Amino acid sequence: MDHDLVHASDAALIVGVGRWRQDALAEVYRRHAGSVLALARRLLASREEAEEVVQEVFLRLWNQPERFEPARGSLRSYLLAQTHGRAIDRLRSDTARRAREERDARRTATGAYDLEHEVADLVVAEQVRAALAVLSDDEREIVQLAYFGGHTYAEVATMLRTPAGTVKGRMRSALTKLRRELLTTGLVRP
Repeated sequence: MDHDLVHASDAALIVGVGRWRQDALAEVYRRHAGSVLALARRLLASREEAEEVVQEVFLRLWNQPERFEPARGSLRSYLLAQTHGRAIDRLRSDTARRAREERDARRTATGAYDLEHEVADLVVAEQVRAALAVLSDDEREIVQLAYFGGHTYAEVATMLRTPAGTVKGRMRSALTKLRRELLTTGLVRP
C-alpha cells in the first residue's frame, strides 16, 4: 500500500477514489468498514445482510465519490448515514415482502379451501342425484318441484292437477326413500 495513502486525509482519499484508484478505496475501507459493518449489524441483526450493506455502501462510494461533500461532515458520518439508509431500505423491503407472502399464503389457503369445498359439493350433488334415481317418476317430480323449484305442496298439487293429499303422501314416501338411500352413503346420520 502506498505509504502516502495511509497518512492521507479522507478528503484526499475521496479524490483518489474519484480517479479510480483502488488503493485509495482500500484505505477508506480499512479505516471505516468496521464502523459501517457494526452499524449495519446492529440495525439488521444479520451478519450476511450487514455484509451486503457494507458492500453496497462502498460500491456506491466507488461509483459516486462526488456525492460525499467534506463541507457537510466527515467521511465516516457520510458512510454511516449511507449505511443507515441502506439498512432501513432492506428492513422496509423485507417487511413489504413478508406482508406480500402472507397475503399470498392467505389467498392460496382460501383458494385451496374453495377448491376443497367445491369438490365436496360435487360429491354431495352426485349422491343426491343417485338417491333421486331410486324414486318413481311421480315422486321425483314432486320432490323436484317442491325442493328444487321452491313451490309449496298446494302449488305442486295445482301444477300436477293432483289432490294435495296425494302430493303429501308421495312426498312423504319420497323423503323416506331418499333418507334410506342417503343413510347408505353416510351423507345423513341415523
